Amino acid sequence: MTRVLVVEDDPQLVRALVLNLQARHYGVDAAPDGATALRLAAARQPDVVLLDLGLPDMDGVDVIKGLRGWTRVPILVLSARQGSDEKVSALDAGADDYVTKPFSMNELLARLRAAVRRTEDIPAGPAATLVETDDFTIDLSAKRAVRDGKHVRLTPTEWHLLEILVTSPGRLITQKHLLNEVWGVSQSSKTNYLRVYMAQLRRKLERDPSHPRHLITEPGMGYRFEG
Repeated sequence: MTRVLVVEDDPQLVRALVLNLQARHYGVDAAPDGATALRLAAARQPDVVLLDLGLPDMDGVDVIKGLRGWTRVPILVLSARQGSDEKVSALDAGADDYVTKPFSMNELLARLRAAVRRTEDIPAGPAATLVETDDFTIDLSAKRAVRDGKHVRLTPTEWHLLEILVTSPGRLITQKHLLNEVWGVSQSSKTNYLRVYMAQLRRKLERDPSHPRHLITEPGMGYRFEG
């Protein structure tokens, strides 16, 4: 049974989440605050965490940091905050996805299923070095991209950017993280760099660059690789 830890201080929302999850045969634990959440996570070892950012005792970002100190469990943020900066902070701290309140229960459940699938798809042995899609193949160990049987020439910067995305499939990678990793902290506000290089990668790899299937933009937030 997949276990879900719900971290939320709104009793009505907790009740709705617990009922919907249990109806779909999930095991559910609920925590009304951050301290309880961290204690329950250690004791119950959940398969996925649904986390409200606005908790009574601490900020949800601190809960994420606490969890990331010892576990890679998928964390889905539930946020009533409208500012993208706060959601970006949660993603940079290690959250895997976010859902803005009010949300559709069907959308939340779909994102939860996707998060669980991604962890199940991770091989138990050494990290996979071959990433295959319907349109192209990435060989991480050989640093080689192939499309339609032909080698695709990528610049070192394009490769670095692509490598970060394809090694975290399905996860939203923030603009700030990509800029820091590829260009350095001093360039962390140069979002135009990302737009230019992502456009180049799509032209080289996507079947239809104007309607990408694999290199996805999350407007104002970052980018996501879908296999």
